[in-house]
Amino acid sequence: MQLLMLDLDNTLVDRDAAFRAAATALLAENALPETDIDWLMTLDASGYTPKPAVAEAMTDRYGTALPESAIRTLLDRGAADRVVLAETTREALAKALSRGWDCVIVTNGRTVQQEAKIRNTGLDRLVQGWVISEHVGHKKPGPEIFQAAAEAVGAPLTGAWIIGDSPHADIAGANALGLRSVWVSGGRRWLQDAYRPTHVAGDVSSAINFVISTT
Repeated sequence: MQLLMLDLDNTLVDRDAAFRAAATALLAENALPETDIDWLMTLDASGYTPKPAVAEAMTDRYGTALPESAIRTLLDRGAADRVVLAETTREALAKALSRGWDCVIVTNGRTVQQEAKIRNTGLDRLVQGWVISEHVGHKKPGPEIFQAAAEAVGAPLTGAWIIGDSPHADIAGANALGLRSVWVSGGRRWLQDAYRPTHVAGDVSSAINFVISTT
């Protein structure tokens, strides 16, 4: 078996675009300045800012002008309800499956939220499984979550690949386990000196196609 572990947010799906769309709609629905979208995106930090901290900052900024329920809906379901799966990504995953790869999503986050993204986009029908940090009790880049992914499909870690957009969570995690990796750069430059990915790709479909072409 050949194991391919893939990050979810901003790798398989454009989580930031989905959150931006939800946040833009929230501002418009509540007659708040549309220019605040940049503040919200910075605050959110691609989902890395803890949700309670985001909620508190939004409450401090908007007060009674923005209902608490609206903030909660944005943070709980905003991105999950709006993510889409690019056709090129769908095709690349289908090709990987047809060539015998076991594809497993490895993602940090809350179980309900991440599973909603996986099911809403149809990724549940394109991968053999997924592991979510809240559910397994371990986060990337820790080795335990990658080991759980391998165990989920009964595949060995030896020879596995990791694809992701985060230098720290994905590529450092692969490096620590001695695994090969592809960094989805999205046009960014690699800035780490302590470790490097095996390959750099501009998007996830290119990353998947590179991996499956190596064997």
